[in-house]
Amino acid sequence: MSHHFHPSLLREYDMRGIVGKTLGEEDAYALGRSFGTIVRRRGGSAVVLGRDGRLSSPMLEQAVADGLQASGIDVLRVGIGPTPMLYYAETLLDVDGGIQVTGSHNPADHNGFKLVLAHEAFFGPDIARLGAIAAAGDWEAGSGSSCAIDVMDRYVARLMEGFDGTAWRIGWDAGNGAAGPVVDKLVKLLPGEHHTLFTEIDGNFPHHHPDPTIEENLHDLRNLVLANKLHFGLAFDGDGDRVGVVDAQGRTIWGDQLLALLAGPVLQERPGATIVADVKCSQILFDRIAALGGQPLMWKTGHSHIKSKMKQIGSPLGGEMTGHIVFADDYLGFDDGLYAALRVIRMASYEGKTITALHDDLPPLVNTPELRFAVEEDRKFAIMRDIIARLRAEGAILNDIDGARVTRQEGWWLLRASNTQAELVARIESHDQPGLERLRTDLWSYLSPHVPGLDG
Repeated sequence: MSHHFHPSLLREYDMRGIVGKTLGEEDAYALGRSFGTIVRRRGGSAVVLGRDGRLSSPMLEQAVADGLQASGIDVLRVGIGPTPMLYYAETLLDVDGGIQVTGSHNPADHNGFKLVLAHEAFFGPDIARLGAIAAAGDWEAGSGSSCAIDVMDRYVARLMEGFDGTAWRIGWDAGNGAAGPVVDKLVKLLPGEHHTLFTEIDGNFPHHHPDPTIEENLHDLRNLVLANKLHFGLAFDGDGDRVGVVDAQGRTIWGDQLLALLAGPVLQERPGATIVADVKCSQILFDRIAALGGQPLMWKTGHSHIKSKMKQIGSPLGGEMTGHIVFADDYLGFDDGLYAALRVIRMASYEGKTITALHDDLPPLVNTPELRFAVEEDRKFAIMRDIIARLRAEGAILNDIDGARVTRQEGWWLLRASNTQAELVARIESHDQPGLERLRTDLWSYLSPHVPGLDG
């Protein structure tokens, strides 16, 4: 036997596809066989397995479990819950790796897998290796066991460990994603006044899609905060590894702004520490880290890239503009939106200011959210190669560690290929609106030959 994954399923830092088109039960089984084979050949014997609340997740989880067992792996099933609960279980239990069945923030008909091997992010060449093993049918064989384990209460207890925040009035929006049951447990333990939205898991996502990087998805949370005069609101993506924040005025605090605020208490405890952030982040963040005495490090986008770089250099904090925040100071070094939410509460308590006041303290800049341009999956990296070659030939001030981050007099723009969707992703930041428009025109001049019908 052998199996060939659809090429688009093998992403840079996880595996994602469209159920019934590029992802099916046979893919999940082959993933289990291939990952189980890798674990066996490392001398391992057990893997922890979890899933999110998507309608296709039970089917895919069962197929992964069958594949793991057929490779001689014992499967410990933690059931439905957020991805960081799976990461926590992988550190807690006597296992050699972990797999979460999740489509993260992607549309409801998408799904996929996030993987951990021996407490390390599993991505890049590791993902490619899964494909090669499956294509060759080079699988170990055996008969592993399967058992169910409930870790949610232990996970919640770990989230609360060391919590020293004060009482605030907070709104919580789980978006019918996998974080909902954990949110319900947390608000019973936290001081203050708490209002929750959509904590019941529903893979149809009937209220809004769980992606807090898109403004319209924060509409319900914003209204909740304003109607009840809350101090701030917290939102989570579909698998709970990302957090979004709105302040008391209903303004969105983007992930890079949030990381800039969270850096303060961390650098107080760890003077001079290096903080890692992805190339999409605002210059405000890098400047603030330096002003606080820390060492800013711009790195590749992707939760796996950030976690791996942090571990490599011993960084206590890192994150992305998309709301993946990673704490490795007194937490476990993986992206956890729920833990990040608790650190937001603690940070406001530590600073003795409201989130709104802290937000106001950040220097004003004019910038865009993520701008997305649909392109064919098999063209997106070739387009980036062409654009980077043109920029180099023109002598642009260019950081090409992940796509193209171009610095001009007015500010900067970034263009990169998404590792999870058939898109190019851009950001633009300037000191004022006229500068932003000039940068937009500049970016469009590079994009327009490759994206027909681009709206100027």
